Amino acid sequence: MTSEAITDRRNEWFVPSRGPLNVRVLIGLLFLPYTGMVLAYTIIGAMLAERIYWDRVGAMTAIYFLELGIGAHALDAVGSKNVKPWGTVFSDESLWGLALFSITIAYSIGIYYTVLYTPLLTLIALAEGFFLFAYNLEWFGGRFHTDAWFAVSWGGLPVLAGYILQTNRLSLTALVVAISMGLLSLVEIKASRPYKALRRRLPTTKTEGDGEQREMLQRYEVILKSISAAVLLLGIGLLMWRITSSVCSPS
Repeated sequence: MTSEAITDRRNEWFVPSRGPLNVRVLIGLLFLPYTGMVLAYTIIGAMLAERIYWDRVGAMTAIYFLELGIGAHALDAVGSKNVKPWGTVFSDESLWGLALFSITIAYSIGIYYTVLYTPLLTLIALAEGFFLFAYNLEWFGGRFHTDAWFAVSWGGLPVLAGYILQTNRLSLTALVVAISMGLLSLVEIKASRPYKALRRRLPTTKTEGDGEQREMLQRYEVILKSISAAVLLLGIGLLMWRITSSVCSPS
């Protein structure tokens, strides 16, 4: 009996290895560790503001979870160029419906805050809306489906979004932090692509002669787990710092 490679993404480290296939794929489709990184970026950006509006912190994390965690990843699962990263567990109609529903809710929340408090957020909303479709559906011949644009759209811009929703302005500090988080996202995607290729190529069980490739796979996996955990902990740490500072500050 021979073992075959799984050519979609259900065998990657962030996908549950047990349970019904549709549940496993749904959880995997959310890319929870990487989505968590982006949510942490919005929190990091928000924590740079002098005054924190906590409802806006929650609103921005909800926006990006809906827009990216669900919407963008559902569009990615639709695939392009006849590539289906999650196979055919869910129909294109279901994925499009899920994407449009979550994106509509996300932008409804964003419009509310943009109109009432932070009109500058419009620039981020337009940019992210463009990348949402251009990156995931590989519009314009895939010109925007690159590692650099990934780092901009899902690394730097979320930091600026979190900051702008608090302040309705830009600052040099926020720009510097956004660039640094964008570079971390670049490292993540640079490690993710070869990891994904190796995972698809290798059989599900170890075979003779693939030890070196499996060792390389483990190295990439450690990098990806470490980066996602580090960014999440940074976001949580800054959040805890601002909460404790506000509680302990003299009235």
